[in-house]
Amino acid sequence: QVQLVESGGGLVQAGGSLRLSCAASGRTFSTYTMGWFRQAPGKEREFVAAIIWSGQIADYADSVKGRFTMSRNNAENTVALQMNSLKPDDTAVYYCAARRQAFSRTPSEYAYWGQGTQVTVSS
Repeated sequence: QVQLVESGGGLVQAGGSLRLSCAASGRTFSTYTMGWFRQAPGKEREFVAAIIWSGQIADYADSVKGRFTMSRNNAENTVALQMNSLKPDDTAVYYCAARRQAFSRTPSEYAYWGQGTQVTVSS
């Protein structure tokens, strides 16, 4: 069982940066693939980024590649999403998620979810 709590969301102007964090409980955190997803009003939840248990390999959606960086610290049971060059289209609720298996971009394949944190990018 893993419990996830996101933080770091807020309001930022286009071109600015935000850093999201996700704190996880559970002694087996280091064995999980972690993902970030987002959901804008009226839209389906979409994949943003994922990172394997070791932190050595990450996968990114094309829409954020080169602007967002995902990292993890297994000693502290945390993952982060550094978001640079933010655009109004990045506005959404951002969710942290965990799964035991390898990479997936499909939300339904993640077993554990946080409550989400709002990111709003103004133009």
